[in-house]
Amino acid sequence: FQIPGGVLPFITVLETIFQLRAKRTSTNADDVQDDNNEPSLFPRATRLIAGPGAIATVILLTNEAQGNLLQQISVIVVMGAVVLTAFILFMLAGVMERALGQTGILVVSRVLGMLLAALAVQFILNGVLGFSATFG
Repeated sequence: FQIPGGVLPFITVLETIFQLRAKRTSTNADDVQDDNNEPSLFPRATRLIAGPGAIATVILLTNEAQGNLLQQISVIVVMGAVVLTAFILFMLAGVMERALGQTGILVVSRVLGMLLAALAVQFILNGVLGFSATFG
């Protein structure tokens, strides 16, 4: 799981740094606004909060906690804390957007993208080292 778990965020980072994600989401937003017959709305952040990486992490952690009730409860508590933190950040997004401005948002996005890229590369390297040690 470490190699694909590093590749997925790295692709997201490349899209963010080179502003491909902004072009794609602005195109999607235009499509949603033009379609007045569709009453539903799918939040874009859902795929990042509850996407493949998050689901794989929860599966791995609950599998490790199998048979230990305290660890299982701690996994559930941490999941709740992550959802609560995301909710608070979503509620503060408008305030942060006004405070940072367009340039500040771009700078923060790129800096956080570089940090995520470093973490993604580390996941990939750990996966390759683990794979080579296993089958070495």
